[in-house]
Amino acid sequence: MERNSVEYVALGEGSTPKLDNFQKVSIIPLVFLIFYEVSGGPFGVEDSVKAGGPLLALLGFLLFPFIWSIPEALITAELGTMFPENGGYVVWVASALGPSWGFQQGWMKWLSGVIDNALYPVLFLDYLKSAIPALESGFPRVMAVLVLTVALTYMNYRGLTIVGWLAIFLGVFSLLPFLCMGIVAIPNLKPSRWVVVFDLNSVNWGLYLNTLFWNLNYWDSISTLAGEVDNPSKTLPKALFYALLLVVSAYFFPLLIGTGAIPLDRELWSDGYFSEIARILGGVWLRTWVQAASALSNMGMFVAEMSSDSFQLLGMAERGMLPSVFSKRSRYGTPVAGILFSASGVVLLSCLSFQEIVAAENFLYCFGMIMEFIAFVKLRMKYPAASRPYKIPIGTCGAILMCIPPTLLICVVLVLAPLKVMVMSLFAVMVGLVMQPCLEYTKRKRWLRFSMSTSDLPDYP
Repeated sequence: MERNSVEYVALGEGSTPKLDNFQKVSIIPLVFLIFYEVSGGPFGVEDSVKAGGPLLALLGFLLFPFIWSIPEALITAELGTMFPENGGYVVWVASALGPSWGFQQGWMKWLSGVIDNALYPVLFLDYLKSAIPALESGFPRVMAVLVLTVALTYMNYRGLTIVGWLAIFLGVFSLLPFLCMGIVAIPNLKPSRWVVVFDLNSVNWGLYLNTLFWNLNYWDSISTLAGEVDNPSKTLPKALFYALLLVVSAYFFPLLIGTGAIPLDRELWSDGYFSEIARILGGVWLRTWVQAASALSNMGMFVAEMSSDSFQLLGMAERGMLPSVFSKRSRYGTPVAGILFSASGVVLLSCLSFQEIVAAENFLYCFGMIMEFIAFVKLRMKYPAASRPYKIPIGTCGAILMCIPPTLLICVVLVLAPLKVMVMSLFAVMVGLVMQPCLEYTKRKRWLRFSMSTSDLPDYP
């Protein structure tokens, strides 16, 4: 990555509202917020072993970051510092392709984020149901989802400072049992178990790719909080780098231990299985610790994702894409309407299964990422002299080439999606295409109040 030495055209600077009364997020909390936006620990990677066996799972979490995570993180670092404001990828696409496409980007990514957030109550209860069987189904499970959602939504309401430092505590607590598991597993490790090769015809490629994709994406989500970050031009790129190292290690090490220390039964590898591995290796106490770590990890992922989703709506409202009610802040600096809308979506979608949720959010997320790649290249071509405090050290041709492998991967994920997921996702896209002109009509008729003070924002093409 390189820093430009020429005189720039200011494109995104000065667009963030003055929020000096609210405390900004520093680098350490930001690292763990990114960690929870993307990962939260190895909870949920088990299906990769079920789909393809240990060797493919380990290779996937080593190689996939080079195809997807690193390019996405680099683009986020460049464009996030180019547009240091809430709204993130919505602003990137709107500035490159126009406000209509920016709205579609915001709709798809927000919906994808809410669908993703609906996973965490599901994972939380899947890890606890072995200890509390009543949480497996029925009324107790529904009530548990509601209580958990309300409690974590309140944490988001109290502000990003609390969310950030909570993420640090939860991150450390969630990773410690796997370090302990690694120590107690040493006598049982058999490297031959890591290189067991399966017939490629037996690999469930759809489940395998969806699991990798879900566990290693969402690096761009932190961009919707750029306006809340202390000195984003320096803090954001560093935080993304440290978070990348943390995420890959948090996946690879537990998989290495789990697949190498116990005999393989692929059918047992599904969400929640790490707690059973902990019982086999260390006893009930270690299983309880892993279950508690999973529960707290899902809390961290929930609050981080909801922060990103709600501040995205705030950024869109500041741009005049949504009614101004979404730009209203609480006394803690948090977007109340955005938080409530995001929480409502989580409750409505939490009835879906783990695999259905992953497939649905991946499908919508793919559409949004294609527009981000297009916006990244177009901004390089149309505004070559725009201020980029952090720039990827490649030219326009390099930018295009960097986007090709992840774009091909997106096409594969879309093709492998189940028909049910395709239909639901395309319907959601159509809703966004109808919603945007309807909102524009209400703006012209002044039926709802929209923010109109956009003179200090970058001009759209």
